Amino acid sequence: MTLKCDVQYGKGDTGFKLTKVGVTGVRKPVLVQRERATPLTGALNCSIDIFVDLPATQKGSHLSRNVEVLKEVAYESISKPVSGLENMASDICKKLLVHHEYAQTADVRIRAEYFRSSKTPFGKNTLESYQLLAGAKVVRGAIVRKTIGVEVIGMTACPCAQQTVKEMLNCSTEYPVISHNQRNVCTLLMTMDDNINLEADDLIDLVQGVFSSPTYELLKRDDEGQVVINAHSNPRFVEDVVRKGLKFIVEKYSNLPDDVEVLVRSESEESIHKHNAFAERTATLGELKGEASE
Repeated sequence: MTLKCDVQYGKGDTGFKLTKVGVTGVRKPVLVQRERATPLTGALNCSIDIFVDLPATQKGSHLSRNVEVLKEVAYESISKPVSGLENMASDICKKLLVHHEYAQTADVRIRAEYFRSSKTPFGKNTLESYQLLAGAKVVRGAIVRKTIGVEVIGMTACPCAQQTVKEMLNCSTEYPVISHNQRNVCTLLMTMDDNINLEADDLIDLVQGVFSSPTYELLKRDDEGQVVINAHSNPRFVEDVVRKGLKFIVEKYSNLPDDVEVLVRSESEESIHKHNAFAERTATLGELKGEASE
């Protein structure tokens, strides 16, 4: 059946343009083959948001085209796995501007749960989950800017409380004294031109190092004790987590262009308060390089 009516191409009622129109939370399995493959590299369960802008002269956006593009890319990944979610987001952005001839911008955001093997402090095998974050933005006629990122859960021990307890107990022992702890969620995002590629596992490794200690899904008694000892031997504020992340980024990615955009966010679920602690920094890599050299 051929239908002639296309209400979306009608004129908008009020004459305002819209910066984002699209669909959110579309779930698709995507087959990924990273450059540094792990035994768990494969299909990722992705939640995807897709947007284009809408000119004032047009009543609606063709939302089904967004889902069609996503379906096409997801199906293609079965026969030819994508090299990364951020590269898939870039590809979707380019296809969106082809399918939405009236749009000037396209924006894609992707979140996926990712599992990889790890080892506890005493070397026991464990399987840990992380969140992969990816995205891309493009303005028609310009270079695509894509984002790769991770969200990692770790543990922090409060330096202030530890010092206070040490003074109150008049404790001079060489061993770390007690403190209150937090479950810390650290997010790292890096945005760059389309021709630059980073490895998600490297970002996970980097973030794992910013905590007082990593955390693990399964711990027996010896490992549990060692995690607590490690954390209290390395107390950190939420601010320390962000600053340590920035330091690691400058050290590891000093060869990247100065216009790479960096976001490091840390949120601690406090154990002795009813609120959370939060810190964040956004900057270009060039700005961070300059601050690191001062």
